[in-house]
Amino acid sequence: MISDTVTKEMPTNGSSLFGDLDLGQAGIALQEGHNNGEDLEASTQGSGLSPVMSLVDRILIEALTASASDIHIEPQEEGLLIRFRQDGVLRNVEKLPKTLTPAVTSRFKIMADLDIAERRLPQDGRIRRNFRGRTMDFRVSTLPSRHGEKVVLRLLDSGATQLGLDTLITNAGARANLREMGSKPFGMILVTGPTGSGKSTTLYALLSERNDPGINILTVEDPIEYTLRGITQTQVNREKGYDFATALRAFMRQDPDVLLVGETRDLETARTAIEAALTGHLVLTTLHCNDAASAFARLDEMGVEPFLVSASLLGVISQRLLRRLCSDCRIPYRPDSEELARFGLVATDESGITFYRALMVQSGSEGCCPNCQGRGYAGRVGVYEILRMNETLSSAVAKRASTEQLRRLALEGGMKTLLGYGLDLVRQGLTTLEEVERMLLTDTGLESERRARALSTLTCRGCGAGLQDEWLECPYCLRVRRQA
Repeated sequence: MISDTVTKEMPTNGSSLFGDLDLGQAGIALQEGHNNGEDLEASTQGSGLSPVMSLVDRILIEALTASASDIHIEPQEEGLLIRFRQDGVLRNVEKLPKTLTPAVTSRFKIMADLDIAERRLPQDGRIRRNFRGRTMDFRVSTLPSRHGEKVVLRLLDSGATQLGLDTLITNAGARANLREMGSKPFGMILVTGPTGSGKSTTLYALLSERNDPGINILTVEDPIEYTLRGITQTQVNREKGYDFATALRAFMRQDPDVLLVGETRDLETARTAIEAALTGHLVLTTLHCNDAASAFARLDEMGVEPFLVSASLLGVISQRLLRRLCSDCRIPYRPDSEELARFGLVATDESGITFYRALMVQSGSEGCCPNCQGRGYAGRVGVYEILRMNETLSSAVAKRASTEQLRRLALEGGMKTLLGYGLDLVRQGLTTLEEVERMLLTDTGLESERRARALSTLTCRGCGAGLQDEWLECPYCLRVRRQA
C-alpha cells in the first residue's frame, strides 16, 4: 500500500501509473541498473526492484503503449509533472509527489549512463530497451532548473526506418519527384523543417531505397537516431574535435557513394558537403529554415557562394507533420465561406468536398473513441514542399535572386506549397482545417498558394481577357483569378 504521506500528495483525478507501488520508502536503491537491451515488460515483473525503478519502467512502457514521441519529466514547485508528446502535442499524464524528484531523475540518469553527481550542467545520454519484439532507443537530455533537473526523452523506434516513401508521402507527384532526386548518382538534397518534423525519417527512407550491397553509404549524425543494416554510421564528438566537417573530410577517403550529414549548421560543413556533391557523390543533409525557397538565403547567410549552390543542388524538401484525423470518430461538417476564405479557398469551388473535424472528449468518459482515446486524432501525416532545381532556378540562384523571386520561379515550375499540400490532405479527409491553420497557415504561405492557383490559368473566366502571370485578379472585369 502507498503510505499516507504519499497518498495525500497524489492527484485525485485519473488513474495512477504507480497505484500499487509502495513509494513511501523511495529513498535510493538505484544502483542496480538494467542491462542494455533488457525487455521492459519483463523487468517490471521481476522481484527485488525498488519502487522507483518499477515506476520509471512503467513510465517508459506507458509512453511506448501510447505511441508518444517524447517524455517530459518536469520538476515543479508543487510536484513532479510527467507529460507525453503525442501526435506533436503535449498532454499531462501524471503528477508525482515532489519528494520523488531526486530519485526519479537519478534513476533516468543511471539508465542513460550519466553522472548523477553532476546537477549543474546539462547532460545527454541514451537508453536502449526491448519492447514487444522491437528495439527501442530513448535519447535522454537533462537540464538544470529551479526545482530540480528536467529530463526529456525522445523515443526512437528502429522499426520506423522500414517506412518507405510510399508510406510517408501521400501525393504521387511529390513522391515521384523525391524518389527521382534520391536516385541521382551525385548532387546534394536538402531537407528543411523544424525539430520533430520528420526530417530524419524522410532521409532514412531515401537511404533505405538506395541501400544496396553495391553502394557504400556513410552517415555522420548527432546523435545516431536509427540503426540501418548495411551502412556505416558515425556520431560526432565535439569534445574530441570530431565534428560534421571533420567526419566529411574523412568520408572522402572511404570510397563513398552516398553520404548523409545529420545537419548543416556552419560554413565549413556546408562547403565540404557541396564539394562532395560536386566530386561525384550523393549528399543528403538537413537545414533549418521555414520553407524550401528560404534555404538559399540560409546558405547565403552562412557564406556559401551562390554559384556552388546552383551547381551542386538537386532540390530542397520542406516538410511538416500534421495530426491525422481519427477515421473512427471524425465528424463531417460544412465550413462557411469566411472560414474557407482564411485559407484562400472559395466556397463554390469546394462545394463537392466533404470536410471533417475532430471529435474530442475526455478520455475514459462516455462516448470516448477507443482508437484515439478521445483526442480526435490518431497518428500523423507528412506535408511536403518539394523544390526541384532546373536551369532557370539555377541561373537565378547564381545571380543571388531574392527569396520571393526564387519562390515564384519554383511555383511556375510546378512546386506545390506546404499549404496547398495540407489543403489536399483536408480534401482527402486525412486532417482538418484547424490543424492546417495551426501548423501551416502564414501570410507568406497563403500568398504563395494564391499565386500557385493563379498561375494555373492565363485567361480570365469572366471576360476572357488574357492575363499576365503576376496578376491575381483581372484588371478589366476585376474578377478574382481562381484555379480552373
